[in-house]
Order: sequence, then C-alpha cells, then structure tokens
Amino acid sequence: MTHAPHEAHAHTHAHDHNHNHDDSHDQAELLDLDAEVLAEHTASITAWLPVTAAPRHIVDLGSGTGAGTLALLARFPDAEVTAVDTSTAHLDRLREKAEAAGLADRVRTVQADLDGPDWPDLGTPDLVWASASMHHMADPDRTLRQVHETLAPGGLFAVVELAGFPRFLPEDAPAERPGLEDRAHAALDRHHAEKMPHRGADWGPKLTAAGFAVEGERTITVNIGAPHTEAIGRYALSGLTRMRGGVAELLSPEDLAAYDQLLDTESPRSILRRDDLTVRTERMIWAARR
Repeated sequence: MTHAPHEAHAHTHAHDHNHNHDDSHDQAELLDLDAEVLAEHTASITAWLPVTAAPRHIVDLGSGTGAGTLALLARFPDAEVTAVDTSTAHLDRLREKAEAAGLADRVRTVQADLDGPDWPDLGTPDLVWASASMHHMADPDRTLRQVHETLAPGGLFAVVELAGFPRFLPEDAPAERPGLEDRAHAALDRHHAEKMPHRGADWGPKLTAAGFAVEGERTITVNIGAPHTEAIGRYALSGLTRMRGGVAELLSPEDLAAYDQLLDTESPRSILRRDDLTVRTERMIWAARR
C-alpha cells in the first residue's frame, strides 16, 4: 500500500488536473510532508507501544515513503525493519531517506500487493506496524489473519489510523465562501463511503475476531496551531490538491472556484499566503498481541 501515517487518508485516487507531474510523485510529496508535520505525534505513538521486549525484526505494512519505518528505527535501535508497499517509487524514496539517515543497513524493502493471492514471505517479526493502510485493504479480515500467522508468538501488531483527512482552515474561511473546508470534507466522506467502506472502522473487534488480544487503544488529538511552519503551508496545499479529485464533482461551482483559488499559488487567495493555518485531526492506535 502506498500510504503514510497517514495518510493514506489522502489516498483519494485523485486524477491530476493541470499538473504535469505524475500522481505517485504528488503522493510521495504529500507522504513526506505528512511525516515531517506529524513526526512528534508518530514518535509519541512508538513510545507508547506496549512491547514486552525490544523487537529485533519489525514489518511496516503499507510503508509509503517511510514515516513509520524511520520512527521505528529511531525508537528501537537494535531492530531491522522490512518495509512493504505496492509502490516501487515510494520504496525507492524510503531507501533514499534511510541512506541519508545512515540507516540503510537496517532496512529491507519488499514490493508486494497485500491484496494479492500470495502473501509475501516476511519472516516472523516481533512487531508489525500498519499506519493508514488497513482501511485500503480489499479484505481486511483476511489481512488481519495473515498478520496473526506471520507474527512471532507474543508479538505485537500496531494499527494506526487517521480520523479522516486533516483540516487546515479556520471555519470562517475563505472570506467569500465560509465553511468551504467542512463542505469539502462532507463531499469527500460521501466519495469514500463507496470506495473505502473500512475507513473510520473500529479495529478492536476485528482484531479480536482474528485471534489477537487487544492490549491498548489510544486516541491522539492532533492540533498544531499558529504560527505555522512553511511545511504546514505546503502540507495544506498538497493535501487539498489531492482531495480535489474526490470532491470536484460534488461541490457547487462557487465552492469549486473558491477551492481552486486556494490551490493557485499565484493567487492572492492562495493557501500559501494565509497566516492562520492549523493542522487538526485525530489518530487512533490499537495495540494487539498474538
């Protein structure tokens, strides 16, 4: 899977409109920004994990460009991570980041479609991490059973999901169409309800049904306030650009025109020119033992 902590929350299969770069490049950029902006929250999640002994072999399922992989390598200095994703471009980016951090010798990448008939051989990890990837699975219950079989006895499975796509704008923005972001989110929820029925699921009962003992659940409220960093401006631009594909046909013409003004970096109304952006969402974590 090609998603970050995230982040996949952004995986709306948006078609590029008036952009020359390909979709996977756009998505990789969004995942990288996601990793940067939410780094502190990701570190707090890895610190919270109820591990009984420091894991030596970790699998990152649906690793995207490596936000989880790098956080886990930092948290567990003796561990090696196997990163699994469908996208070779994302795994290439992950390897570049690991090399830049001097961690390449502790990372193995596996390009695989986890919905395919043959589950890749991932050894017997002590910890499996799935951030913003489970809701993309065609048959998540099958995936949960596969993880249960793959884990070492007593091993831990961490499922991290985002409560929908982050919000960035104040409620009275933009001035000409107040509440635009709420309407875009409502449209995206309708779009996703058909495409991704498992988005926003409670994974606790599903984990129990697959044979796991759920040892912890936690919700982290993300609210990164003003003054925002330059990365948050780019994150908002990248995220709203990606959302557009899922909402364009569902918004009124007036809303879409205002939305496109936010995305137009040359416009005085560009989201990059605002000084009131925040990042607001929730992340839910389930920790389950085999």
